[in-house]
Amino acid sequence: MPILLQINITANWGSTGKIAESIGLAAKKQGWESYIAYGRWNNPSQSYLIKVGNKLDMFIHYGQQRIFDNEGLGSSVPTRKLIKLIKEIKPDLVQLHNLHDHYLNYHLLFEYLNQTGIKVVWTFHDFWAITGHCMHFVSIDCDRYKTGCYDCPMRNVYPKTLFDRSKKNWKLKKHLFIANNSLTIIPVSEWVGEQVRKSFLKHKRIQVIPNGIDTSVFKPTFFSDIPVLSPQLLLFQTLTNDKFVIMSVASQWKFEKGLDDYKAMSAILKEDEVIVLVGVDDDLIAELPLNIIGIKRITNAPELAVLYTRADVVTVLSSAETFGLTVVEGYACGTPAVVYNNTAPPLLIESGTGYVVENKNYQLAYSAIQKIKKNGKQYYTDNCIRAAKEKYNKDECFKKYLNLYEQLINE
Repeated sequence: MPILLQINITANWGSTGKIAESIGLAAKKQGWESYIAYGRWNNPSQSYLIKVGNKLDMFIHYGQQRIFDNEGLGSSVPTRKLIKLIKEIKPDLVQLHNLHDHYLNYHLLFEYLNQTGIKVVWTFHDFWAITGHCMHFVSIDCDRYKTGCYDCPMRNVYPKTLFDRSKKNWKLKKHLFIANNSLTIIPVSEWVGEQVRKSFLKHKRIQVIPNGIDTSVFKPTFFSDIPVLSPQLLLFQTLTNDKFVIMSVASQWKFEKGLDDYKAMSAILKEDEVIVLVGVDDDLIAELPLNIIGIKRITNAPELAVLYTRADVVTVLSSAETFGLTVVEGYACGTPAVVYNNTAPPLLIESGTGYVVENKNYQLAYSAIQKIKKNGKQYYTDNCIRAAKEKYNKDECFKKYLNLYEQLINE
């Protein structure tokens, strides 16, 4: 029985954690034994879970990173314990996801992996692995990752730090990651793949596999389909009654998610229109204009499907998207999308599923929204659902991982 070990910051929690869980389930169906090592935040899993470190380890790592810009270079003791477990488990393949976020020492991990014959697959959900500091560089049009990071202009953005070690970080990552002869990179979109091919990993094996969604959960779902509405859904139902709903969903509303553009757009909305931002915190809710409704983060997928179904259009006015999962989730619920012409989301738009507009032009985005309003949501629904089922069904997407795994261990 082949053995799969995945490493991620979360286990069956959040987007990357759920992706890891789905890959584990797909592996088990194919006769694999599945383990997931994680830093924090988890839900019950069908895989064997391995906790890496504790809260104290995390806070120490976080404190070091805030001063010395050494994200991913703390947590030495927890990482050595993980390596000891890897030696005991003897996985045939290690699947990496997000190694950053103060829980793991990538230097120690790759020093070990580089000495073994274990196949390594790394899914790039962001760009941290190929930069000296940041996860997303597009919002400031930075291309230093191509030839060597230095004097990082994103030093005050996650992960914030006092000193700048970006030059050393970039060189260390390049040295460690290139040295792994068994490394395969999985960009989650063709756009991410384009950026990886411009980095120091351009000569590695690169295979694009898009994120998949559960189309048995994300489907047209109505308030009446939920036995007991949560306070969030009740609030949403009340405030959007008889309104044309322009919705956007994010796990964290940082500056690059387009918050300023939504605020600007709110000034030109008609009386029967409302913007709904999902995933906001209490502080942000308090400062939003009256015609922007803030909904706290919803982790229950069926409830989120209700929001997508009720929305008339899903929008992505972000400048830092490696895939655009909310567009696909909206499609599966029959809702078209409007996105800016940057990063990965434009690749998701097909004929009859929505519109792509000029980057950072909220007025053009609003004009595209008016097209959808004029045509009516139903004009797009069938095309949206078909695109979600044919291209982004999780079973088909994660089957590609298993096909790759089998190919790698048989080589």
